[in-house]
Amino acid sequence: MAITLLAVVLALALGHLAPGLAARVRRFEAYRDWLRWPGQRLPAALYLLLALGLPVLAMGVLQLGLRPFGWGLASLLLGIVVLFWCWGPRDLDRDVAAELVAPDPASRRAAAARLWSAGGAPADAAACVEAVFRGAQRRWFGVLFWFCLLGAAGALLYRLAALAAEDQAEAVPASVLPLVRTLLALLDWPVTQLMVLALAVVADFSAVAAAWRMPGAFGLQAGLLDAAARASVRTDIAEEVADYTAEGIAAEVALAEVFGPLPELREAMNLAWRVLLLWLSVLALFVVAGWVG
Repeated sequence: MAITLLAVVLALALGHLAPGLAARVRRFEAYRDWLRWPGQRLPAALYLLLALGLPVLAMGVLQLGLRPFGWGLASLLLGIVVLFWCWGPRDLDRDVAAELVAPDPASRRAAAARLWSAGGAPADAAACVEAVFRGAQRRWFGVLFWFCLLGAAGALLYRLAALAAEDQAEAVPASVLPLVRTLLALLDWPVTQLMVLALAVVADFSAVAAAWRMPGAFGLQAGLLDAAARASVRTDIAEEVADYTAEGIAAEVALAEVFGPLPELREAMNLAWRVLLLWLSVLALFVVAGWVG
């Protein structure tokens, strides 16, 4: 567990200190070619086994083979390399910052398009919040959860499934795509639940509880994370504005001068950071408990 935490921290630091290296390394054209290799005629399950299963299996074998060597140093280096490659592909905070500081509407739309993985750009405040949290799930938390659970093979499994289901879906046969997207939804489900639970801790619990009470909130495609994120951002902004209005400052002035442009986007990014810090804190507690035990 200590190796896992150290690999996560070092991969995060490396991504922030060397963004140019991250941009050069996190390129997935070779995997697009790999997705085209099995062809169109294979059964969906066999295609999935070849396109995703073989790389993940090879990584798992390598991971197990390196475990006895170097007192864990070899496993640590492998974890850093794989996690660094699977994180992103771009830093979420940089994409959000680019939209916040955009000087004109055209630049803001271009920056928003990089943030919105579904294509196009967020059209309103609620869509901005959803874009931040979906981006955080896809770029950070999904990779982190499966890395903590299965090591480098888990992080690779999540990134390859996300690429096949979304970014490189055009390379996947149409008959296989529903199966790939179902796999990604299954991989996302525990991540969503833990992100929403963390939101309940770092934000307003009652706002998140309202999202939990939605019909079918715990289904694979329920939109639980979107609803919880929107409610948390809305409640946090309202509470902060109320503090300023209590001092005689108009709500419009507080939003414009204190929070700046796109307050929902800014607050969503703050919440995403707080959720990430909570996850890392819990991971650190497991490490300390292991040492004490």
